[in-house]
Amino acid sequence: MPVDNDALVRAFVEAFNAKDTDRLLPFLHADVVFRNYGDDEIRGRDALLEMWRNVFRTFERVEFETVHQAVNGDVVIAEQVHGLALPGGPLAPVMNMAVYEIHDGRIAAWRDYTNPVHARTLLS
Repeated sequence: MPVDNDALVRAFVEAFNAKDTDRLLPFLHADVVFRNYGDDEIRGRDALLEMWRNVFRTFERVEFETVHQAVNGDVVIAEQVHGLALPGGPLAPVMNMAVYEIHDGRIAAWRDYTNPVHARTLLS
C-alpha cells in the first residue's frame, strides 16, 4: 500500500504539539538519522525520541506548523515555524527548513536547517 508522504510529514509535524514522544514513534524508522545543523547527528529512533523528551521537558509550549511543503517521491522539503516557549516566556517563532527522506512508510532521514543564533535571540 503506497504512503502519502505529504500527509505523513504534515501529521508528523502536527504530532509535536502534543509534547508526547509516543505520538512521534510511529512516524520514525528504527534506524532514523537526524541532523540539526550545528548539533551532533543522532542515530536511531530511541536516541531521537530521548532527545525530544528532553526538549519537551525544557519548553512549556511547543507549537509546530508547516508553512509550505514540496514532495518529490520519497523526499519531502518543508518550510516550518517551530513555536517554542520557555516556562513563563512568549512563544518564539523559529523558522525552519526540514528535509525528510521516507523509506518503508517512515522517516528514515531528517535534516533541519535553522539559524541557531536567531533562535536563541527569539527565546531570550
